[in-house]
Formats: sequence, structure tokens, C-alpha cells
Amino acid sequence: MSADGEPRTAGHRETPAVTDATAGRVVLDAGGRAPLLPEARSAFVEALDQGWADPRRLHAEGRRARMLLDGAREAIAAVVGARTQDVDLAPSHVAALHGAVRSVARGRRRTGSEIVVGAVERAAVLNAADFAGNRVTVPVDATGRVDVAAFVEAVRRPGVAVAALQHANGEVGTLQPVDAVHAAAHGAGVPLVVDAGASLGHLRVGDSWDVLAGDAGDWGGPGGIGVLVTRAGVRRSPDWPEDEDRWFPGGVSVPAALAAAVALQAATAAPDDRRPLVDRIRSRVAAEVPDVDVVGDPEDRLPHVLTFSCLYVEGEALLGALDARGFAVGSGSACTSSALEPSHVLAAMGALTHGNIRLALPRGTRSADVDRFLDELPGIVAGVREAWGVGAL
Repeated sequence: MSADGEPRTAGHRETPAVTDATAGRVVLDAGGRAPLLPEARSAFVEALDQGWADPRRLHAEGRRARMLLDGAREAIAAVVGARTQDVDLAPSHVAALHGAVRSVARGRRRTGSEIVVGAVERAAVLNAADFAGNRVTVPVDATGRVDVAAFVEAVRRPGVAVAALQHANGEVGTLQPVDAVHAAAHGAGVPLVVDAGASLGHLRVGDSWDVLAGDAGDWGGPGGIGVLVTRAGVRRSPDWPEDEDRWFPGGVSVPAALAAAVALQAATAAPDDRRPLVDRIRSRVAAEVPDVDVVGDPEDRLPHVLTFSCLYVEGEALLGALDARGFAVGSGSACTSSALEPSHVLAAMGALTHGNIRLALPRGTRSADVDRFLDELPGIVAGVREAWGVGAL
């Protein structure tokens, strides 16, 4: 989709190597905020001239903006396999998740108030479930995958308004059994909200969902655009003040929406070579860093995400040491990392929560940069442990 209203054919141009503006820095933390893809940047700049007006206005400029906004929704709908009218754009991924859980729970309040969720869902989903009803949490195994039998049993109980399950965990990369859970939920008449914030744009999300949420910032679009797709027949009811835009009052930026759609087209059309890099990191970290726990399913997972935890060191200290050596990585829970609190995901898995490092490789990550990271990591971990007085343990 381009700013002239025509579908944009995503080329297979090689994404430039991902480095910070400071020479020599390597970005390995693109979860939820990936570098803007070149196609998205071009579309955004073009749409600043073509789509600046309020799309609700009836003059020519407003109609032009409306056309671009509708074109963005149409392009997103084509990627996920939905109708254009089923696609809503939110001011953030969190807003999309909050809106999904709250509106479906309210729309089905006569059925009951229980909301079934997996233990490793994003904080946005867990908090929305607590706000909108009575949360029923399903445990996960050591890889972070929900217990299918327990989830099926939970959604079949009377009084369940809605269930929520991520497509994949954005912190450890493990794919969830959405097909089996959706089949059970469908059989029980319970709509399933699927959070594809870490998956959409990286691999096919399939059609086992009733409500689907995505995050443009994660697939290389601009931040500040969330996607919510609702299948026909799912009953939703807002629990917020009435507005012309029923689901997300105030709407979204038209240039950002267009750039998000173009980025999704480009991300899904281009080949992805990040999985071999992640495989290399998994094997070398496990072999070369003492007292480390590499978590998540080693096979059935996202192609670009992995997490490992180092004993005898705090994540904040390790993150700082890596940052000082030119490596941008994540630490703590992917959705609460600014606080650097122990990860609820790792805790639910029964995994080590100390010294946690989360990597989400952007498109264009260079093999040489990964090797540099792996070459320096053992010494950095050893140095932090020595500084903490635990180097001899």
C-alpha cells in the first residue's frame, strides 16, 4: 500500500545492518520496537504530505486521508486473512489488548465473568483480565507452553466469558498450542483472544483465533500503532465513553497507519534468515558461559527471540556491562523490563530469574555482529561475577 492509494509490492531488498547511531554498537533488542523498515519510512514520509488531514472530514483532504487509512486496514486484513471491516487500529498494542479483553468480556457478561488466560501472557492481558472479570490462570511447562488439558478444562467450565492465549511468548520464543485451544474454546462457545504481538510479521499466525492483536512496532513499523482484528459474530461492547470511533476513541495517525501496513507487507514478503543466528546463540551460550540457563522451546519457537539467565549475577548489572561494550539487549520481562523486575514468565516456567538477558534480533542482524557478541559474552559475564565477588563460585 503506497500513499498514492495503490497496493505496494514489497521488494526483497536487503535490510541494512542494524547498528545504533553510535559507531560500533549492535542492537539485539527489537522486541516491540524494531528499527523502522526502509519501506515503512518511505511510506510514512510520503503520507505526511498526502494523509495529514482528519479522515473524518468531508473535504477532499479528509477524504484522501480516509482512503489511505482504509487502504492500510485493507492491506493488514489481506495479510492476516480477514475482512477489511474486521480490522481496527489502536494507538498501541497495549490498548489493543486492553480493548479486546474488556470489550469481549463486557459483551458476554450475561454468560459469566471468568476470563481464562495463560500464566505467561503479557502484563497487559493479565491486568485487563483482572480489571474486567475473574481471572483463571492456566499453568505452563518448563518451556513456557500452556498445559493444553488444563486450558481445555478451564474454557469448558460454565461462566467463562472469554479466553486469551498468546500465539508465541515474546520473551522466551515458545509457540503456544493455539490450534488445540481454539478448537476447544470454539466447541465451548468461548471466543479466544490471541496476542500475536511477538509473531505477526515474523511467521504465519494462522486462523485459530476469534480476536487477533498485533504490534506494528514489533514487525518494523512505527511505534504507536496496534492492530485488533475481530471475527464476525464475536460480541463486543465498549466499557468506555461513547465516541465516533467506537473502539479506539480519537483514532490513530494516518501516516503511521500506512507505514505500519507497508511494513507488514514487507516483513511477510521478505525471506527471514534470523533463525540460524538464534540457533548459533543458543548453542554457544550454553556451551561457553558457565552456570547459564537457556530457556524456551529449542525448536517450536519464534525465529528471532531467545532468553538466557546467568547464575550469580543480576540482570541489571549484566545489561549495563553489555551496554558499555556496545551491545543493546533486553533484560527482565519483555513487557515490564523498564522496571527490571523478575520476569513473571520465567517464574511461571520455574526457570532461573537472575541475570536474565533477552534477545530479539532485528531484521538485518549481521552474522559478524552475532559472533562478536558471542565472543565477548563469556568474558563480560565473568567480569560482572568477579565485580560482585562471586567469580570463584
